Amino acid sequence: MILPLAILVAAMVGLALFRLGERAALWRQGRASAVNWRSGLMALPRRYLVDVHAIVQRDQRAARMHALAAGGLVAASILSLGGFLPFLAHSTLYAWLTGGAFLVMLAGSLLAAARRALHPARRLPGGAFRFLPALLFLYSAGGAMAALPLAPAPQVLGLTMATIGGLALAWQAGNGPMRHALAGALHLAAHPRPTRFSGHLASNLLPTNLDAEKLGVETPADFSWNRLLSFDACVQCGRCESACPAFAAGQPLSPRHLIADLARAMAHDENAPIIGTDAAIHPDTLWSCTTCRACVEECPMMIEHVDAVVDLRRFQTMELGALPAKAETALAALRQADEPGGRPLASRLDFAAGLELPLMTTKGRADVLLWLGEGAYDLRYGRTLRALVRLLQHARVDFAVLGPQERDCGDIARRLGDEAGFQRLAAANIATLAQYQFNRIVTADPHALHVLRNEYPALGGIYQVTHHSQFLEELAADGRMTVQNLPAQTATYHDPCYLGRYNGEVAAPRQLLARLGLDVREMPRHAMRSRCCGGGGGAALSDIAGERRIPDIRMNEAKATGATLLAVACPQCTAMLEGVVGERPDVMDLAELVLRAVETQPLKTPVAA
Repeated sequence: MILPLAILVAAMVGLALFRLGERAALWRQGRASAVNWRSGLMALPRRYLVDVHAIVQRDQRAARMHALAAGGLVAASILSLGGFLPFLAHSTLYAWLTGGAFLVMLAGSLLAAARRALHPARRLPGGAFRFLPALLFLYSAGGAMAALPLAPAPQVLGLTMATIGGLALAWQAGNGPMRHALAGALHLAAHPRPTRFSGHLASNLLPTNLDAEKLGVETPADFSWNRLLSFDACVQCGRCESACPAFAAGQPLSPRHLIADLARAMAHDENAPIIGTDAAIHPDTLWSCTTCRACVEECPMMIEHVDAVVDLRRFQTMELGALPAKAETALAALRQADEPGGRPLASRLDFAAGLELPLMTTKGRADVLLWLGEGAYDLRYGRTLRALVRLLQHARVDFAVLGPQERDCGDIARRLGDEAGFQRLAAANIATLAQYQFNRIVTADPHALHVLRNEYPALGGIYQVTHHSQFLEELAADGRMTVQNLPAQTATYHDPCYLGRYNGEVAAPRQLLARLGLDVREMPRHAMRSRCCGGGGGAALSDIAGERRIPDIRMNEAKATGATLLAVACPQCTAMLEGVVGERPDVMDLAELVLRAVETQPLKTPVAA
């Protein structure tokens, strides 16, 4: 009965497209966005089978279920359409092939049902998703019975089952679990960040046109149309929620619910404000985000949660001035003093008392420009910078600092939605850097690293920027710095979000620790899937209450390894993790550890860069 199945599949396609058209009308309410459809559609198979599947495979049970159910559904449906061709409709071999594809899908539907019945995960969605395994079963089991050349009775029953299951699945393309399948394919083809695929990070925020009539996103219609499309691509799998540090801390943010709320807001009223105490999303939800991108890293549909959060923050900050009090105080200080604490820029060098710290204003040029960053004002981070300076001197590196000319890089302003403040600071820093000659910038602050390396180029500042972990490893590898083993000690390493997920650097810190001869034990969440310390994205300034503190959660993970030393590579991570009270591993920056290993060595002779 291949021909009746062909008619059924054609009806399913028509119904699904009709239902999806209702959502497409909502997407079209969004702002225009240029999409290279030819390139996107040609790249779609690779994006789905390589990029998406690489994330799906992190959960092997889910991957097997998805491969069998989705792969079987697509294959069986396409093969069924062959029934419109008479020479295939009457082919016994083709009937067995089509029936076999339905059997593959049937295996996937049984795995989906078992996953919910036998191993239910808290993150699995409810609602219509609970009935999805049953509909998949009806369509696949019925399709197999109808296609396979068996007795007529099972074929009639099978066609009935397949019709019920198939049409129900097609109906869900408008507002149900199957919506993500069609919207997801379109989303992958029209992705707002096409450079993300094939292993590219593409983690930089893009500049806002400050001359626009409205700054940021107030209503669903203010998003670009393909951003709205991306919200409908969400499968509500909950992987983002499981990775979110704010959700783990009991703060009012679930990335899964955020995307679902944005999709509902789009359907409810395209022109209604999204943020508000009585709106689709409460302000506390918006300000709980640490912008760590753990949700983005885990999303199998490659949805950009952080972009949506920052766009929404931009309207709240620049148009309404509606942001948490501590955050507003910091932004006001930035506007007045070019530094979020309101301190004199010259005080940034106070940490270096007693050290010879060469200034760019004196030298004019250097091989390395050492970017101190906001952490230079912190006494604890000052110890890290002192260690780094001593290491640079030990290796005879030709370096200098901007000193009072170094303004805040603008990271905190941009993440809190003050795009105007960010662009002002960036323009001023770019103008200052243009006065001097240097080969690269080295910084111990991953947030400054990211902004200078990835976000200044859009404003005309293009530099080679290196994190201090990379630079110290380079010095050791080149023989410019001799590193000895430290006394035997167990250690674990915390990957900063803006070094790992944002910039892909997870190897250099571990190579350094290996040179030190430490027994390194990894936390379950590490490298690109590391858990945030809670200090990014202005979260420490937003200060949204939760049931527990994010750094406490991370420190408990470090303690569980049995390590007595927690190595870090970010000033904000240092501050957050050292703020954990009680018995815990010692927190030390990589520069401090490396200095311990080299401080007894003789100074190196100068080596040309």
